Amino acid sequence: MARLSTAEKILRAAHRLFDREGAEAVSMRRVADAVGITPMAIYRHFPNREALLKRLSNDSFNVAAKEWKARSHHPDPMERLIAIADPYLEYALSHPHLFDHAFSEPREDARRFPEDFRAGLSPTFNVAVEVIREQMASGFLEPDDPHDVGMAIWAQQHGLIALYRAGRFSFDEAQFRAFYRASLGRLLEGLKARARSPAPRGRARRAPT
Repeated sequence: MARLSTAEKILRAAHRLFDREGAEAVSMRRVADAVGITPMAIYRHFPNREALLKRLSNDSFNVAAKEWKARSHHPDPMERLIAIADPYLEYALSHPHLFDHAFSEPREDARRFPEDFRAGLSPTFNVAVEVIREQMASGFLEPDDPHDVGMAIWAQQHGLIALYRAGRFSFDEAQFRAFYRASLGRLLEGLKARARSPAPRGRARRAPT
């Protein structure tokens, strides 16, 4: 097994602190103590605390995107769309501090809709848009702007999670998970392509004589 580099050890220690206690816990001193180096040694790998936090966020996005991509191949169109929403809920419940920093807290380096998302700068959103675009092309979803639809789906997911974590549901976790999936299913039903009847043909006009 390959030995970890000092930078990798720093990232792992910072990730553990972040995951357990939140961004405030990630100080250069605490990370250095966890790795067994001096705080000044961290600056050889990360110029400041903000750069370290940004790297943690980027790594979290990339890990999430990889899992979303792995789940995006279900043969059933509806299940395929819901499957990429499940990891978002899982991440929110399993890693609340990392989730909040990535998706809920104001950050100067946060990506903005629509420009950054249309430019393909969000690894996670890119996966969702790819699936949505494919389902529109196949005729399963109503033709629309895939980025706008992706944001509507994301907003619904995020809103439900925020309400649940704020104690606005009386459900236990299992009940909320079931409600989350069912609610997303209702939204996707509304986005499905509607069968269109052919336009009625008018009575043939007689050519003028």
